[in-house]
Amino acid sequence: MAETTTAHPDETAPGSLITRDGQIQWAGLLMGPGTPYQIDRSGITGWDDLPTLDTGDVARPDQHGAWPGAVWAQPRLVTATVWLVPPTTARAAGTSAAFRAATGPEGGEHWLAVRLHGETLAVRARVSRRVVPQDRAYVRQGLAKASLQWTATDPRRFGTTVHEGRAVLPVPEPGLSWENEAGSGLRWPLEWGTDAEAGSFTAVNEGDTAAHPVIEFRGPVRRPTLSRLGDGRQLQYDIALAAGEVLTVDTEAGTVRLNGTASRLYTATPTSTPEQLFRLEPGSTSLAFRSDDAAPDPRASVTVRWHDAHW
Repeated sequence: MAETTTAHPDETAPGSLITRDGQIQWAGLLMGPGTPYQIDRSGITGWDDLPTLDTGDVARPDQHGAWPGAVWAQPRLVTATVWLVPPTTARAAGTSAAFRAATGPEGGEHWLAVRLHGETLAVRARVSRRVVPQDRAYVRQGLAKASLQWTATDPRRFGTTVHEGRAVLPVPEPGLSWENEAGSGLRWPLEWGTDAEAGSFTAVNEGDTAAHPVIEFRGPVRRPTLSRLGDGRQLQYDIALAAGEVLTVDTEAGTVRLNGTASRLYTATPTSTPEQLFRLEPGSTSLAFRSDDAAPDPRASVTVRWHDAHW
């Protein structure tokens, strides 16, 4: 029986503070309507733009044009002009201090979320430029027209919900034992009961570009395998997981970790595809969970989590 995919409740969604169109959330700082940090009427740039593209095209030596190669996007640059508008002059220092604290260069990448026309999308980014002029309006009232720039090393934008799909290993059918001379066994009409577990489910990426899922294999299971049924590409690891052990595969980072710490990337079998090539293309992807266990344990499972991915 195929498993359904659901919203994963354990991760705080990016943009969780946003309540209306035109608002921007950077980490824990909310900007836009209803806040002391108003977005200038010029809006933001770089959000809906297609990032600069690098191509592997090779010029044809004997005719016009080139042979087409792979296309890869450079980091996304997002800029915004933000007005610091403290509610009162007495709160000017606090408004400026909170803005500076949230837009410093430390702390690595965080979620930058923007809501437009009812849709909230987010990127992982870091602040790469901040300009706050100290003119007369700033000195007297704390009013400033600041400029911010974020750099998203992964240019894709993601939906705010983490989706989750889960499956257990398929359970073989026991077969039928018909009524014999002793009167034991099955007789018509039959009660067919429920379907056996198929060990598969369908992951749906509602975006317009490929998403990299995070996959968790839970034991007890021997040589866990997750396959894309459409093209046969699979992740397979020559490892035996005991009950309670978890093998986590991050297909974006290309890592394979046992219980969140020890690397087990070397356990990938020769038939296993490179982790970063195991992606969820836009639309539906049918996935199947299998193992080398002669008698599958019902506690073994695979969990797949992903964000819808957009350009």
